[in-house]
Amino acid sequence: MNSVAYFERLARYNSWANGHVYDACATLSQRDLDAPRTAFFPSITATLNHLLVADSIWMSRLLGAPISMPLDTVLFAKFDDLRAARMTQDQAIIDFTSTLTPDVIASDLTYQSVTAGAYTMPRDLVLGHMFNHQTHHRGQLSNMILEAGAKPLEIDLIYYGRDHL
Repeated sequence: MNSVAYFERLARYNSWANGHVYDACATLSQRDLDAPRTAFFPSITATLNHLLVADSIWMSRLLGAPISMPLDTVLFAKFDDLRAARMTQDQAIIDFTSTLTPDVIASDLTYQSVTAGAYTMPRDLVLGHMFNHQTHHRGQLSNMILEAGAKPLEIDLIYYGRDHL
């Protein structure tokens, strides 16, 4: 598989996994979503917002129109609004990966960090980080969702592959 196809697959997986997370969250009350939890961000809602914020920042950099905001920004307090924004963002990521070329993936990206200085990094590493970052926090969400009483998530990449190859 070439690098373009790989990142296109990761974008589709990302959307699929996020769909499963949001389906599980939809079984919980807003109170459960906002309840204090033990994770990097203090609630399910805060973690879902962080993922949307981070993806918005990374996509803005990748598209050449950088934005910046604190990583704990709450873009949407209500679950339905957050879910709609997540679906829109996931489609934008899928659309973006469909425009990639091997030359673009092999190039560097210079960006200003939200928390530190300016960096120049290989674009393939940035793309890999964007998808890996989602996976990292979805793992935290999985635990918080279980703690809130919802069913376990089966969102490993291999599960996606079994259903979509």
